[in-house]
Amino acid sequence: MNSPFFSLLVLAGIAVFLILRLRNVLGTREGFEPPREATVAPERRGPDLEVIEGGPDRDILDHAEEGSESAIALAKMKSIEPQFGVSDFLQGARGAYEMILMAFEKGDMASILPFLSEDVYESFAQVVDGREAQGLTIEAEFIGVREMMLHSARYDEQSGEGEISVKFIGELTSVVRDRAGEIIEGSETQIKRQKDVWTFARVMGSDDPNWQLVATGE
Repeated sequence: MNSPFFSLLVLAGIAVFLILRLRNVLGTREGFEPPREATVAPERRGPDLEVIEGGPDRDILDHAEEGSESAIALAKMKSIEPQFGVSDFLQGARGAYEMILMAFEKGDMASILPFLSEDVYESFAQVVDGREAQGLTIEAEFIGVREMMLHSARYDEQSGEGEISVKFIGELTSVVRDRAGEIIEGSETQIKRQKDVWTFARVMGSDDPNWQLVATGE
């Protein structure tokens, strides 16, 4: 065996050895693969902690106790309408509270008719009509919502209607004047707090995005 041929065999053997080593370390690739993104090793957790895929829905648990009837109802609403957000709803409820309350105080029932159920509209209208019959007028200024929290939630499986009750503590100034314009109740400068629990309802998944006020209480 001549020396050049022997050297070629040795080099070929070394090349095969290196290729096998590389296959064991890097694996094999076929076709085009996009660059792999760098990954971060997951944080080590104690034996009693478990990461659940998706994790808890903070949008619900920030407002309702986990496992409660309200939390379960809200989860069902979101399963029917994934874009529904509890925090977004509460922001809208805050605006609706001011709009409806001030319209009621001023007797402007027409502007809030689409946002009230028939029963709530009739009860509000009776109070407004009674004031007008006595010649009374109300001057009110909304200061703001001091406190607001989700009070309860329920979901009707048969009708698909969701109901959410919200507790408000609003601040406003209000005076009642008689026919002569004299103040008979309230103060133009003294801020009063008003506590309300309002219940809004809507059929989840419907084309109409508006919630209606269906009940009021304290």
